This record gives sequence, structure tokens and C-alpha cells, in this order.
Amino acid sequence: MPQRILYLINPISGTQKKKGIARLAEKLTDRSVFDVEIRHTEYAGHASLLAAEAAAQGYDIVVAVGGDGTVNEVARSLVHTHTALGIVPCGSGNGLARHLRIPMQPRQAIALLNEHVVHDLDYGTINDRPFFCTCGVGFDAFISEKFAGAGRRGVLTYIENTLREGLSYKPQTYTIEDDSGRTAGRAFLIACANASQYGNDALIAPHASMKDGLLDVVVMEPFNAAQAPQIALQLFTGTLPENRLVHTIRTDHLHIQREGEGVAHCDGDPFITGSSIEVKLHHCQLRVVVNNHPPTTPLQQPLDLLRRIPTYFKDWGNKPEAWLNKTITRLKDKVKE
Repeated sequence: MPQRILYLINPISGTQKKKGIARLAEKLTDRSVFDVEIRHTEYAGHASLLAAEAAAQGYDIVVAVGGDGTVNEVARSLVHTHTALGIVPCGSGNGLARHLRIPMQPRQAIALLNEHVVHDLDYGTINDRPFFCTCGVGFDAFISEKFAGAGRRGVLTYIENTLREGLSYKPQTYTIEDDSGRTAGRAFLIACANASQYGNDALIAPHASMKDGLLDVVVMEPFNAAQAPQIALQLFTGTLPENRLVHTIRTDHLHIQREGEGVAHCDGDPFITGSSIEVKLHHCQLRVVVNNHPPTTPLQQPLDLLRRIPTYFKDWGNKPEAWLNKTITRLKDKVKE
């Protein structure tokens, strides 16, 4: 008996046009395996409603076709059910899809759905709101609020807001408590990561796993303008944990106390919370269609070179010319290896 798969297409989310995806889904989904249904969402929250109905009706897979917001809407209705989440990424960040190595091209993403490899994965909640990649407070929540009101989407808008607003941001004092104890201090941000990244391959917690039953809680201390370029580079090269201003706690629950009411974010979606915040990890309670193929990295050597660049900054000091010459020599030596 064929399995039932429902594509939920958000026609306005993200940055990619989705006009042709319904046709691709009809054409490329394996009809020997699936009975296909396609629906378009019509308003905010509609994807959650349709996904909940599909789960109650016993659909095998509900596919979120859209950006991170659409994925979150669909996924939150599928937790603790037998229905699996599928993703055809069409957003500006595609955080969960990138963590799971879902192809960014719709044709390839649909081909992956045809393989129907389903794993049970973790998800988190922040004050009972489900999240699947990250949640947090501090600068990332501050920028999420600015980004939400920008009117335009995409990585360039995110960078623009980060650069424009970053200098005016003032870190707060937080108290963090879990089973290992309590700590207090000023922080630039506190990111609770179930998956490795925010989106756009910004790897806030490069070692995070969605199967280990633990959150990687990243606490970043305040830093000055001179330190910002190195931190930004480490964020995109998977080396952020090596920075002395970054500390990681691994736990399945966390209490955050801050100075007062303010913004937090849940998978990049900003919302207002009080001073007390509870973050919890729910182990293996979401079924997801995943990429079971081993990672392919034909550009591994260039990536390794990029990951080494932050260490070169340690030699900068007050002698940029000497640093530059030494860096060029190191890069040449690596290419020869």
C-alpha cells in the first residue's frame, strides 16, 4: 500500500520562487512508493494547522516547502507523532536543512524524499515554544528582531542589520543554572543549540548533534571591535569553540535569569519573554527524513585552509607585514601537502 506524503508549500516565505515546485513534486515523487497531495498555505500558522491535521489522519510524511519559519510551523505539529518531517528548503537561511545536509536544489531534495530514510531526532523548547535549530537571548535575538522588521530577506539583509546595529548593542548580565551548578556574568549572547547552525552555514555550535539528547549552550563573552572579525570568521569556518571568549555547556535543560523582560528568539523568530527563561531538550521525539549518504567534500583542502586562518591572526601583533608574509608561507606549504 503506498505511503501518503503531503507537500505544504508556503508561496511567500524565504527568497526563492516556488511556482514550479508543485509541478516538480507531482513529476518527481516516486508514485510506486507515495500517494502525493499538495497544498498551499494561505496565512501565518496555516502550515501548523494543516500539518496537525495530516498527522491526525496518519500521513507518513509532511514536507515543509519554504524557509525556516515554515519548517518550524510544520515540525512543531509533528513532534510526538508517527508522521515524519520532510524539507524542500526555499528560505534565506535554511538552518535545519543545512544541518541535515538536505540539498538546496528542489529536484535533489525531492529525490532524497523518495529514499525515505527516517530518523528520530531531538527538539527543544524555550518557555514551551518548540525550536529545532537554535534559541537564545542576547545579540542574536536582538538582530532577529531587527531582521524581522526589515521587510527584505536574505543573507545580505542579515549582514546589513548586524553591521548597522552591532555597535549599539549593550550586553546584559545573566544567571545560568543547570544540574552542574549556577554561573553569573555579562554575555554578548547565549545560544542554545540543538543543531549546529543558525542558517547560511553560520556554525554557532559546530559539534551539536540532534541525536545525543543534549543541547550545546554557547555563552559568548562581550568583545571589542578589534576582536569581531576573528569571531565572525570562526563562526563561518566551524572553529568558534576555539575562541577564548566562547564557552560551551552541554545539558538537557537550562534556566536563564536576566535583568528584565526582553526579546528572545526561537529558530530566528523573535518574541518577548520575561526575566525567567526555561530551555529543555526533548530526546528523539521528532521523526525526520534525513540524508543518509556520507558527506562529500571535494573542496576539503580549501575548507581546511579557511579553518586555519583564525590561528594566523594570533601572530598579527603590531607587525602586519610580517604576519602577511608568514601567512602566505603557511598557505603555500599547506597547498603542497
